[in-house]
Amino acid sequence: MALHTHPDDAERFLFVDRGYVSSPASQADWTAKRLVWVPSARHGFEAASVREERPGEVVVELVEGSRVLTVARDDLQRMNPPKFAKVEDMAELTCLNEASVLHNLKDRYYSGLIYTYSGLFCVVINPYKNLPIYTEQIVEMYRGKKRHEMPPHIYAISETAYRSMLQDREDQSILCT
Repeated sequence: MALHTHPDDAERFLFVDRGYVSSPASQADWTAKRLVWVPSARHGFEAASVREERPGEVVVELVEGSRVLTVARDDLQRMNPPKFAKVEDMAELTCLNEASVLHNLKDRYYSGLIYTYSGLFCVVINPYKNLPIYTEQIVEMYRGKKRHEMPPHIYAISETAYRSMLQDREDQSILCT
């Protein structure tokens, strides 16, 4: 028996709401706070606001908990502006570092967006539950579309490979890890 869902039910697992990230207020807030990523034994990285810069080290205040720390300058990683929140292709990040990549993947995953691109690669984080994004209606949404025209999904990857196979008459491969 085929599961029939309305495409709108699946949209929250495919499309990012860009309204909240493109507001001038969030951009101004990010600029004023001078946000960075600092290493954290518990969370991997935590967001912090730069309070003072000294030779070789920086005094920061953690966004969560307001704790003040002194961190070696080399241990800081730059944070991307809010307009890059939940970006579909991490190759677009202006600050492409470990903390920003992990944050983007985590942010997308907790929003139900399990597919993300990293350049030519499709990164998938298994949600360990069924999502309504593998129906015939979703296949039809991706049919005939170019990869950049739709949100990240295995259907976009397979559609691209299929189109390339037909146009170029060459074998294609898809690596899933």
